[in-house]
Amino acid sequence: MSTMPTEGRATADAGLRERAVRVIPGGMYGHLDAAPLPQKFPQFFSRGEGCRVWDADGNELIDFMCSWGPILLGHKHPEVEAAAARQAAAGDVLNGPTKDMVELAELLVDQVTHADWAMFAKNGTDATSLGVLIARAATGHRRVLVARGSYHGIADWSARVGAPGMTPESHLNTVFFEYNDLASVEAAVAQAGADDVAAIVLTPIRHDVYRDLEPAQTEFAHGVRAICDRIGAALLLDDIRCGLRLDLRGSWEVHGVRPDLSAWSKSLANGHALAALLGADALREGARSVIATGSFWFASAPMAAALATIDALKAMDGIELMRVSGERFQEGLARSAQSHGLSVTVSGPPQMPFLSFEGDSDFSRASVWAGECAQRGVYLHPFHNWFLNTAHDTAAIDEALERVDGAFGAIRERYGTD
Repeated sequence: MSTMPTEGRATADAGLRERAVRVIPGGMYGHLDAAPLPQKFPQFFSRGEGCRVWDADGNELIDFMCSWGPILLGHKHPEVEAAAARQAAAGDVLNGPTKDMVELAELLVDQVTHADWAMFAKNGTDATSLGVLIARAATGHRRVLVARGSYHGIADWSARVGAPGMTPESHLNTVFFEYNDLASVEAAVAQAGADDVAAIVLTPIRHDVYRDLEPAQTEFAHGVRAICDRIGAALLLDDIRCGLRLDLRGSWEVHGVRPDLSAWSKSLANGHALAALLGADALREGARSVIATGSFWFASAPMAAALATIDALKAMDGIELMRVSGERFQEGLARSAQSHGLSVTVSGPPQMPFLSFEGDSDFSRASVWAGECAQRGVYLHPFHNWFLNTAHDTAAIDEALERVDGAFGAIRERYGTD
């Protein structure tokens, strides 16, 4: 097992950080920025394979972030890479799409129960914002209702209130409510005006940062569906993180609730840049009417990769594989923490686990623990949910648990037992 380099030692990662800060604002930006993480976390990587990544210094880590979600079948999956390479060799960004676009739309419409049509883009913000645009076009309404603390991208309507670059007008048509609280949704409808709500936007589970993951209550899901039907608003399910990990049909099928629109990205093409917005027939004319385009939205190689990704996922029953491995990981984490006298909460669906320490309101203990995990060759995050991919087999899970046990030991030595 490789370990992370000693703090302060000259490394390739440190050299790249020094170079980057001269030519990139802050040296790095966005959710992949390692600056908020312990120094033991690398910023730059050289390669990935299966459920493992190697940093710029050649240190190997078992990867439980999966590039923050896009890696579903493991890094460098041979069938996916071959499909993308074949289409890239024939032509990727052309004057129009290839047949892959039609075939992918047909596949998604066939497997996602609420979907009658599909549109494609590049990332999650594209898909959720396109959904809001179409909801407004179809309903003629302005307001968008969003759960407080939920992340739906970096557009004005969805970005954090008060974030740099936002103005008081940025959220003029956004009204907030509390997740899993129907009374709060009703209050938001009243605040917005029931006759001016274009869409209610929700994630399938509550996966806000800095908190345990929380499943949607079935009563809440049905209640929001009923509210949308009553006021003539679209229900937009943001399946960017959960899509293809929880249910091929859509992540609220477990509740028997079908949205009008659903946004997909991340794992759709196993690391190739692609997003999709799926919708019901009632919004087809609204979708046809809006201006929606991008120079790279119709690139064919990522669509070929998506076709191969979904085919492989189905062939191996990948969702079940991840569920079983995730349960093994979650149970092992809880058992290991308990053996060291530490009180933790392990939350989330097994395919998207998370761990927090009791009484660790500022996540400082979680940050130290995640740094110790990185030092031992396990990459996970202190305050953002994690992801499994289908390459996390029993051997990889057990190896990760063995490494993580040492990190729990380090927490015990530093903070004592609970």
